[in-house]
Amino acid sequence: MAIDGLIILDSAGRPIIQSGFRSTSPSYALVHIDAYNNAVAAAESKHGSRPGDIDPVIYVPPFNSADSPSACCHVPCGDLRILCPLSGDVDPLFAFAFVQTFVDILTEYFATVNAVTLKDNFDVVYQLLEETLDSGGHPLTTSPNALRDIVLPPSLLTKLLSVAGANFSHTMNAGSSASGPFASPIPWRRAGVKYASNEIYFDTAEEIKAIVGKNGTPLSCNVWGVAQANSRLSGTPDCLLTFTNAHVLADCSFHPCVRLQRWARDKSLSFVPPDGNFTLFEYRYAPAASSTGTSLVASQGGKDNVPLPIALKHSFDITDTSCTFEVSVTSRLTTRDIDGFVAELYVGDSATAIKCVVGRGSAGMSRGLATETGSGGSSWTFDAKNKVVRWEIPKMASSSSWYLRGSFNSTSTPPRPAHAIQTHFEIHSYTFSSLKVESLKVTGEQYKPYKGVRGRTSGNIEWRW
Repeated sequence: MAIDGLIILDSAGRPIIQSGFRSTSPSYALVHIDAYNNAVAAAESKHGSRPGDIDPVIYVPPFNSADSPSACCHVPCGDLRILCPLSGDVDPLFAFAFVQTFVDILTEYFATVNAVTLKDNFDVVYQLLEETLDSGGHPLTTSPNALRDIVLPPSLLTKLLSVAGANFSHTMNAGSSASGPFASPIPWRRAGVKYASNEIYFDTAEEIKAIVGKNGTPLSCNVWGVAQANSRLSGTPDCLLTFTNAHVLADCSFHPCVRLQRWARDKSLSFVPPDGNFTLFEYRYAPAASSTGTSLVASQGGKDNVPLPIALKHSFDITDTSCTFEVSVTSRLTTRDIDGFVAELYVGDSATAIKCVVGRGSAGMSRGLATETGSGGSSWTFDAKNKVVRWEIPKMASSSSWYLRGSFNSTSTPPRPAHAIQTHFEIHSYTFSSLKVESLKVTGEQYKPYKGVRGRTSGNIEWRW
């Protein structure tokens, strides 16, 4: 299974850099660029779609009778669009996985990935393309630790030496054969790593994705988590990481450094960590089926029971030419604040004269009259191009309530707003799984490292009406 190469486009659809495409015709890359740009133009002219709304896999007809049909997989990356042409019997998921790996490599090298960064570091990006994908279209070297020994990260010193004509990579690796590329017997860890202060940090990020029906009953709910690590340990440490409640983790996928037999035996992670930032493992939160409660609990397939951190109520009154609506949201958390709450409502292409009022309180939807105390920092905006009302609350205090009331007219009869409200939010220092590190033991080295652990949660919930 192989892919044909990669093409990186700017926001205008113009190519910045691409793979060599040695096994295809010279026009092969241009055909896929034109196919993507034509798909974008057709979608925008038809119903004003954005590039993100186009099918992720585009059919590309043959350029001439001697060629065969192909496919173009595309992935957004900031203001860039990365194309991955495929021909033959190749699973598109294989292409998407490689593109995501390449994006992670670019982020590791440049921190910020955009058109200006790639143009300023064109030589480094091209070397990464050549090292990560061989001429046959198979992934080659994708470990950032191994790539750093082959392709030096950009810096002012390397740029000056490159302009002066010095081979800095050869100079660095000529002193000792033990520090050259692929010198380490462990492919994901560099040899001879030394730090004055040995420390390792773990960052657990969880995301809840849910759909709530019009009667307030959750239709589906999943919590997915990822454990990121930043290792700054000298030598070749062998780590053993144990958790207090590892039984709530399901569908785990691990970094190649993790020994799977140890995890299957006692739910502990035994690994030799890569140097620097890496994803230790990903998982799905699967709480015990005995969780109680009906109104606050979401379930999917009878096995996931996750309490939603917010409650949202809505009321819509649609007439022939207008619509009035009222939305209230309440935090169900008692000890944590919810940050960056955003609610979006698509009001239809024919909507005009949008008027809204925001405030803090129940707004008369639950008990008695409205209890308005000002906007409390909340605000609303209207995206006239995409016809979306956007409601923002920078910080929602625990157990607090907020409301949005509004109306709009419509040139179509009747108005056709979307029957769903999209909400997004973040909760710092909080995870649904309450995953806690019990201990970290390091063998093979004589030091005792410093350990840091933190967690955070983000949410994407769709409320239908």
